[in-house]
Amino acid sequence: MKTVTISTLNKLKQAGEKFSCLTAYDATFSGQASQAGVEVLLVGDSLGMVLQGHNTTLPVSVDDIAYHTQCVTRGNQGALIMADMPFMSNASTEQLLINAGKLMQAGAHMVKIEGEAWLAEGITELTRRGVPVCAHLGLTPQMVNQFGGYKVQGKTEAAAQAIIEASQKLVAAGASIILLECVPTEVGRLVTEAVAVPVIGIGAGPHTDGQILVLQDMLGITLGHTAKFVKNFMTDASSIQQALSNYHQEVKANTFPAEEHCFS
Repeated sequence: MKTVTISTLNKLKQAGEKFSCLTAYDATFSGQASQAGVEVLLVGDSLGMVLQGHNTTLPVSVDDIAYHTQCVTRGNQGALIMADMPFMSNASTEQLLINAGKLMQAGAHMVKIEGEAWLAEGITELTRRGVPVCAHLGLTPQMVNQFGGYKVQGKTEAAAQAIIEASQKLVAAGASIILLECVPTEVGRLVTEAVAVPVIGIGAGPHTDGQILVLQDMLGITLGHTAKFVKNFMTDASSIQQALSNYHQEVKANTFPAEEHCFS
């Protein structure tokens, strides 16, 4: 696969072509996923749950993300690597810059930050220093205690409008990508139309420019509750590599997510 950059994703959006994303935490799976054509690999703080066995993402540290970013970088075959900024790693602008720098030096091509419109100032400071940013809106797992659980966001007109306006503000501040999690399909469509940058969805409907899933979820090996937006791609595959390829192809063809994976 050719090297994927932010420019690549912008061109795909402009051409109306979908792109696929997956979480990755090690060299083996980053190599397999990128060879299957997956354009974006996220070293997600989801590793706290699927690798470390925690109930939330909150215990994950910057050092954890940096270590796994190094692993993913070694196996990557051309995908764009995005690294999560974990819980409270952006408690101050100084901490934000230092921690983002660690992740970029570990091999990330951009960082992802959870929050709302208040992220604008930090995003501007990062982009001034050459750090591309993906802004994560909607259901932001680091806010699980404030949300009172993992709940669909943007269900009212006011809440939906707040997400749309936040996405526009963060793009104006310098965000290169918006990631939307667990919002109604119509909100996913409106945000995708409202901003010029690529929008990645997880439980955000079929209208976003890209789709992302946690690797273990799409392989059907996650313990406990399976979210509505998840599809097990191992069901119709004879190997992990085929499952990864099937996922990539279904995203490209816009057959995943289907209606049963979406929120109305």
